[in-house]
Amino acid sequence: MTQRTLALILMSAAQTTCARGTQAAPLRLGTTTTVEQSGALALVDSLHPPMPVRVVVGASGTILRSAAAGDLDVVVTHAPSLEQRLLVEPGRAALRCPFVVSRFAIVGPAADPAGVASAGSAADAFRRIANVRASFISRGDSSGTHIKELFLWKTAGVIPDGLRNSWYVQAGGDQAATLRIADERAAYALADLPTFTRLQGISLRALFTADTVLGNPYTLYVIRSATGNTGAMQFSTWALGEWRTRLLALRLPGDMPAFVTPLPPRECTVPVAWGGAGAARAARAAGAAAER
Repeated sequence: MTQRTLALILMSAAQTTCARGTQAAPLRLGTTTTVEQSGALALVDSLHPPMPVRVVVGASGTILRSAAAGDLDVVVTHAPSLEQRLLVEPGRAALRCPFVVSRFAIVGPAADPAGVASAGSAADAFRRIANVRASFISRGDSSGTHIKELFLWKTAGVIPDGLRNSWYVQAGGDQAATLRIADERAAYALADLPTFTRLQGISLRALFTADTVLGNPYTLYVIRSATGNTGAMQFSTWALGEWRTRLLALRLPGDMPAFVTPLPPRECTVPVAWGGAGAARAARAAGAAAER
C-alpha cells in the first residue's frame, strides 16, 4: 500500500441499531499502516466495538488530512507535529486522548557495516549510516515513521537527499513494503518494532532501540465535525478501555510489551483551540474509562 492508496476495511459490530430500529451509520475510524500491520487493528473486530466501524488505513499524513476535511470521525495516529498542525491548531480536534506508546527500532543487516549497534544515541546511529554512505530505505510517505526519521536526520545534522545521495532511497510505501526493500538491499531502515517483529521472511535485525527519542506515541482524536455524533464519543471511551487493555497485554519476542501506557499517564483533554461543555463532559467520561 502506498500513500496514494487507502485500504478500506469494513468491520461488523454486533446488534447495533438506532432508536428507530434501522442500522446506525458506521463510525469512520482512520488509522495508520503500523496500527494495521502491528496486529493492533485486528483486535478491534474481535472485541466487538459498540457500533459498526468503517476503518480507513493510510499514512498518518493522509489520515490527518482526511480528518481535517471532515471525512473521518475518530483517528488514531502517531505523528505529533502533524497532528498539532492539521488538527489541533486549526481547531478541528474536539478531544485528544494519549492512547498507547510503542517503540521504533533502527534495523539493518546483521553485518552492520555502519556500526549502528554500538551507537551512543539514535542520532549517532543515523550519523554513522550517513558517514559510511550505507544504504538506507526511507518510507518517504509522510507517515509517522517517515516524520520521525526526518527528525532523527535533522538531529544528526544530516540532510539526506535521494537525488544527490544514491545511498538514500525513498520507497514511498508502507512499513512492511519498505522493510522488504531494505532486506533485499541489505540496507538500514527505521521501523515500528511491533510491526517489524511480525514480519516474516526477512533477515534484518533490530540493531538499535536504546534511546528514549525512539518512543512512538499514538494519540486518539475525536474530530470536531463528529461531536454531534454520540457514536464517536462512545467509541473513544470503549477504545480507551477495552481496546487499550488488550493492546497493553500484547508481547514481543523476549516477553517485552508491544505497547505501554503513555508516561506520565494523561487523561483526555479538550485542545485549547476548541472547547465547550459537551466536549468537556466527553473528556471526563473518556478519562474515567481510562482509569478503569
